[in-house]
Amino acid sequence: GSLLTVPVLVFMGLPGPVANGTNRIAILAQNLTAVATFFRQGFSDFRLSLSLAACAVPGALAGALIGTGLDGEWFNRILALVMIGVMLLMHFDRGSTERPNDHQPTRTQLVWGHLLMVAAGFWGGFIQIGVGFIIMPILNRAMGLDLVRTNMHKVFIIAVYTVVALSVFASQVELLWLAGVALALGNSIGGYLGAHFTISKGEGFIRVILNFVLIAFIIKLLFAP
Repeated sequence: GSLLTVPVLVFMGLPGPVANGTNRIAILAQNLTAVATFFRQGFSDFRLSLSLAACAVPGALAGALIGTGLDGEWFNRILALVMIGVMLLMHFDRGSTERPNDHQPTRTQLVWGHLLMVAAGFWGGFIQIGVGFIIMPILNRAMGLDLVRTNMHKVFIIAVYTVVALSVFASQVELLWLAGVALALGNSIGGYLGAHFTISKGEGFIRVILNFVLIAFIIKLLFAP
């Protein structure tokens, strides 16, 4: 979602850090809702989620501090490059790996997972876009968690470090809180409609439309005045 919402906020005239920070309001709402949904469905492991999130927080703090100072053409260029990178990842990514539901990470897997989460937190605090391509391989491939628990931990980790990142952005730039709340509502409606549209039209069709939109955004970010 941030692949689309951050550029749109920039095109509306918001400075890079304001767009980057305002987008976090919707991210926080989304992931808190997801955490509650997993919990209601009986999926939770707050002890591991909290320890992983605690490792992501210092990285997110550092990333957000850098993100608040990135503005103007530099922000647009980095945003465009990140979008190109994510497009390539979406094209070449092999997807997540199915794991046994009862697999418990070994001590070595836990150590690596927590260390790598610092880097994931940094990227999430810095710009957020594409952070799933970092967090999910850490949880699924490095730690050996199944897909349900991977997503369960992912939304909790993002929710926690987003509180920190949002606080940093709010203290450094003037966020548009009403726009962020509206964005959160729009994301929720879009997620519902997108799920149904994907079922009816198929993932391939969605991927083609998304790529066309992203290419147009990238051209505008790099070449439009």
